Amino acid sequence: MKNQSCYSLAFVLLLFLLLVTKWPSVEAQSCRPSGELKGTNPPPGQCNTENDSECCVKGQLYKTYTCSPQVSSRTKAKLTLNSFEEGGDGGGASECDNQYHSDDTPVVAVSTGWFKFNNMQRCLKDINIYGNGRSVRAMVVDECDSTIGCDDEHAYQPPCPYNIVDASKAVWRALEVPESDWGDLDIYWSDVSQ
Repeated sequence: MKNQSCYSLAFVLLLFLLLVTKWPSVEAQSCRPSGELKGTNPPPGQCNTENDSECCVKGQLYKTYTCSPQVSSRTKAKLTLNSFEEGGDGGGASECDNQYHSDDTPVVAVSTGWFKFNNMQRCLKDINIYGNGRSVRAMVVDECDSTIGCDDEHAYQPPCPYNIVDASKAVWRALEVPESDWGDLDIYWSDVSQ
């Protein structure tokens, strides 16, 4: 009888360890690629590399996504740097209002799955961003397109990953991230209750 309860306890512990070690990958797998896009070379001088933006490479395959992780009160994301000004690395005017926005205004673009949620419900609404021990409110003005890229409309940059909050310089300043570290920061965000 004693051996049986030892085996049962060992099985429960093993099951627990498997769940704990596999749990982070469950979150990462909650949004799987919807396809691939083959990169093309941008025309000369057409890829804007401001803010260390990446240009598409001919023949390289880029994953595309129609989804993003489920939104919660602490939605995990990657904060990236983007210029929403005319001529900036963000490409065309913002999708929500067909306007350009100053780098001194706290605005963001979010990955397709979060942007397209409920018929673009987040357009021109604020979200809270938490990172570097601080928080800031920023308005969603655009989509960080996870479904297409490598074209004129997207400044010849690859599709965005599924978990991006692409932020203006004002957001990075408000989070008090040293300028030398701008570009890629693990953050959490949430919708602002209206």
